[in-house]
Amino acid sequence: MITRRGLLRSALRGAVLTGIAGGYASAVEPFRLRVQAYRLRPPDWPEGLRLRIAALADIHACEPWMSVNRVRHVVERTNALRPDLTVLLGDYVGGHRYVTDWVHSRDWAPALGDLNARMGVYAVMGNHDWWEDRTAQRDETGPTFGHRALAAAGITVLENDAIRFKTAEGPFWLAGLGDQLAFHPWRGDRWQPWRGMDDLPGTLAKITDESPTILLAHEPDIFPQIPARIALTLAGHTHGGQVRLAGYSPVVPSRFKNRYAYGHVREPRPGGHTDMIVSGGLGCSIMPVRFGVPPEIVLIELG
Repeated sequence: MITRRGLLRSALRGAVLTGIAGGYASAVEPFRLRVQAYRLRPPDWPEGLRLRIAALADIHACEPWMSVNRVRHVVERTNALRPDLTVLLGDYVGGHRYVTDWVHSRDWAPALGDLNARMGVYAVMGNHDWWEDRTAQRDETGPTFGHRALAAAGITVLENDAIRFKTAEGPFWLAGLGDQLAFHPWRGDRWQPWRGMDDLPGTLAKITDESPTILLAHEPDIFPQIPARIALTLAGHTHGGQVRLAGYSPVVPSRFKNRYAYGHVREPRPGGHTDMIVSGGLGCSIMPVRFGVPPEIVLIELG
């Protein structure tokens, strides 16, 4: 028989558990850091070509959640992995208003400039990097202050561009896509359709041979358009939903929802298939909360 005392006891127990979970999600998990590793060999990958790629996504520098000292710690952990290639997947600026202070690009960019990889460090920009630059939003063009800060720190930003690498085991391409949500639809006095800086056909046109290609794209929603000639797409933006339970994220900033929320995705294409890895990211957006998807450095072993 359910008594009033039993109901009160259950309600109290539920409130305590909710408080513990909320405290963990806001005060503990956002400050964790793990290395999430993947191993795969895409189709037609050159025999013997082994690449160790470190990927950092969605830093969202701000106090106290992602201070410049914490960015430096992430850089140190990344360098300790001894990657051949380090890639940055966008959203370097703060992504929410629950901050005690902002971290300026003059601080977070030099910290990222200490990243060290044998074949270099390359980046794409994210939607928040565009949205927080009022001049870029007003003029509807770049570069943003993030572009300039990364370039000044010695990091190459790939904006609808591709670079060919030669190795003893064979060549490969690294391509970077412009952000797909660069220009916010609210223009101060009116709404307009979403508009991005991405140019997938133009980017693919710069890949001039059949060597395998790794594509960097901030948002994963471009993936249905990615052909089989792209060996691997690396994306961020979703933060794994920031709250993820039993492989399910209730809220995902993607029109495809959980299809591209997090992790390794493989889909068929004419002539074969193509792979994508979506990082859970490092910082927070909208709310400084994480549960079930701690901040991560992604390490990909190809070959």
